[in-house]
Amino acid sequence: MPEQKQREAELVMDVIRLHNQILKRAGGALSVHGLGLSEYLVLNQLSKASNQSMRRIDLAEQIGLSPSGVTRLLNPMVKVGLIEKQNNPRDARVSLVALSATGKRVYEEARVSFQYASVSLFTALDEKRLQTFSELVNEIV
Repeated sequence: MPEQKQREAELVMDVIRLHNQILKRAGGALSVHGLGLSEYLVLNQLSKASNQSMRRIDLAEQIGLSPSGVTRLLNPMVKVGLIEKQNNPRDARVSLVALSATGKRVYEEARVSFQYASVSLFTALDEKRLQTFSELVNEIV
């Protein structure tokens, strides 16, 4: 059992190193669009949402931030016009966040850069190993 614990601890360290590589490559690719990874995640979630809008609390959950953390992230995005605040027609107490036309354009441009950065992370893996890796990650998350 101690060997397994050591192996798992080493695997966590490997995943952290991979995470750092993702942050470095994706962050660099997104910076040319004026975005950080967190902003990109917001735009990505909104682009996939129905009506391209979401409640802040749902958005926070999807991108792994606290509600107050997502609010701090969204305020500058509203100011530069990437997203818009909307009233919720079903519940006046709840506001929505929506992708603006500018946000859509920036997201589509940034998505291409993100895809290229993502591909560069996995060039060492052939298609079969990439599929296996994807399946293993999805089992964990």
